[in-house]
Amino acid sequence: MAIHKKRVKPITASLMLGVLLSACQSPTTDKINSANERVQPASTSYPTVRAEDLVETLHGIKVADPYRHLELDTPETDAWVAAERQYGKQFLDAIPNKQAVVSRITALWNYEKISAPFTRGNFTFFYRNDGLQAQSVLYVKNHQGQQRVLLDPNQFSANGTAALSGVSVSNDGNTLAYGVSQAGSDWQQWHFMDVKSGQKLVDTLQWIKFSAAVWDHDNQGVFYARYDAPEGGNVMADVNFNQKVYFHKLGTSQTEDVLIYQRPQNKDWGYGIEVSDDGNYLLLSISQGTDSRNRFFYKPLNTTSEMVELLPDLEAEYSFIGNDKTIFYFKTDLDAPNGKVIAIDTRHPQKANWQTIIPESADPIKNVSIINDHLVVSSLHDVLGNMAIYSMNGVKRQDIEMPGQGTVVGPFGRASDDYFYYSYNSYIQPETIYKFDFKTAESSLYEQPKVAFDPQNYVSEQVFYQSKDGTRIPMLISYKKGLSKNGNNPTLLYAYGGFAISMTPRFSAANIAWMDLGGIYAVPNLRGGAEYGENWHQAGMFDKKQNVFDDYFAAAEYLISQGYTNKTKLGAYGRSNGGLLMGAAVTQRPDLFAAVLPAVGVLDMLRFQKFTIGWAWTSEYGSADNAEQFPALLAYSPYHNVKAQVYPAVMVMTADHDDRVVPAHSFKFAAMLQAKQQGSAPIIMRIEHNAGHGAGKPTAMKIDEAADIFDFLWQAFGLKLPTKID
Repeated sequence: MAIHKKRVKPITASLMLGVLLSACQSPTTDKINSANERVQPASTSYPTVRAEDLVETLHGIKVADPYRHLELDTPETDAWVAAERQYGKQFLDAIPNKQAVVSRITALWNYEKISAPFTRGNFTFFYRNDGLQAQSVLYVKNHQGQQRVLLDPNQFSANGTAALSGVSVSNDGNTLAYGVSQAGSDWQQWHFMDVKSGQKLVDTLQWIKFSAAVWDHDNQGVFYARYDAPEGGNVMADVNFNQKVYFHKLGTSQTEDVLIYQRPQNKDWGYGIEVSDDGNYLLLSISQGTDSRNRFFYKPLNTTSEMVELLPDLEAEYSFIGNDKTIFYFKTDLDAPNGKVIAIDTRHPQKANWQTIIPESADPIKNVSIINDHLVVSSLHDVLGNMAIYSMNGVKRQDIEMPGQGTVVGPFGRASDDYFYYSYNSYIQPETIYKFDFKTAESSLYEQPKVAFDPQNYVSEQVFYQSKDGTRIPMLISYKKGLSKNGNNPTLLYAYGGFAISMTPRFSAANIAWMDLGGIYAVPNLRGGAEYGENWHQAGMFDKKQNVFDDYFAAAEYLISQGYTNKTKLGAYGRSNGGLLMGAAVTQRPDLFAAVLPAVGVLDMLRFQKFTIGWAWTSEYGSADNAEQFPALLAYSPYHNVKAQVYPAVMVMTADHDDRVVPAHSFKFAAMLQAKQQGSAPIIMRIEHNAGHGAGKPTAMKIDEAADIFDFLWQAFGLKLPTKID
């Protein structure tokens, strides 16, 4: 799932999924004879796992949970996990010609990648990866154009699993704050460095999660949000509540940090932090879980004033854009599901005094920034990116011409700049950086990668199809030119559908390799995302979650009916909340797919809220603790809906350090599937070592994972991989 949908939203949408805590048990438990519940697999001998005779009575309904013991870190669980890892590895290693897939992905991946730059003081900063480096390197350039490595995360650990998880440079450009996460964990340690000398400073900040480090205007230190240290140091079990905002003064110990704001009576509040460009205000965007709505408070920094609760009600999204003295600008969906831009005079903050600057339109607003006394607005039109420039009073000045049908990311710039950068990419075109100059009102190419393929040899087409209830759903289908719609093409159907995360086009070198194999890569834009605004999101939440699954099944049926593929050549893949979608695909429509890959998925919908940050997702899914929400969750919870029947090939994917969607979800689901499988298709696990939910994964690990996915699908389709791919 993804963190920071908004500029200052602390705990976001897809990036908040969590682990279990067996201590949180309110329902009654019984023992029953479950001999009839356990069905031996038809033809495969899987690693042995104990099935408990455990049943809970939840709101009057008896619910079996035979593999709950896999939630616990015990020698028994460790032994089973080791056996499952080895079983899955042996299966994947036995597939011929994996190296051909690895070689092709590697060749496509091996190109220089440079990010859009940003300037602080007399220095310009940017990221660069020479092609196959495990982690991208942070560079700095002085005003004379001389550049050097400032921070190389590849030196953090021998195996590349320690990652740079955030940077923040002081306004004068002299000091770098940077976050480090280990093995994919959401937990971060923040460190500090003198930019000019490259010397690391002694300051260290710990127990930070879902927070940036934000410099004050005078470069004296940073504001940040943190949790208390987990009890007993158990980072995979402790529930993350009671985030607090602190100020750290450079050169002091963290124990001396000043507590700026806390809300112990509201333990589920999370804080996104900003300091206004003029340095006059500390800004808090306050969320509850992954709810797209937020509160907004501010504190004047040049006086002794207390925190001002400007927007105290959880009624809408309010994303701070910038301010002109006491006039605060926001993007909001209040009475405008597709978003609008408003201005609030903090001296007269009553709603009757609010001004609409840019009204709602048919195209959802994705992002707004103030640059050069203009509003730069990026939006979506049928999922594809657009960007336009408005005056501060809302008059449209110009559209920025996009180089194709894809995704625009940005703008990257500050209010005082007379230029900004933005990037563009699509499923068949790698990320390219452009610079827009306000003096000329034109864009110019800034950085274009040199890749080992010709994008002109590939097609990415958009189609629209009808879901079960008649809703019109867009889908982008990408493949190599010359492909015949003979109904027999290997096809990978990837989707997400939740947390207001829009699945806009995104380039992947691995997906080009899939197309080089003759495969089709298709991505439908399911309800639950924000491709058509907040209404689209809400149509896939709570008891409407089945809409998401139905949209996905309809996408599969469209691909079959239109001659792209057939059921024996169709693979399903999704991660995190998309892993939940895959769990629904396995349990609701096992007939529709040849292979299903649930990755780091939320698969036990009755207990997810009891572990780490899982409680935050109840604003999207609901909670089994709620009697009214329980029936809908039970109806589709993948783990609880596995029954004895024929299943397609399934590769359940997880990682041993995932402290967002803890591995126990995948453990329990895989154990249940293996027990109930009545067909001959394999049910295996791929358990990544020294990895987390996905962020910070080194390049070699990403390539190996993609190769295993393609190999598994090819095997499930009954196809033989070639010895060479080009």
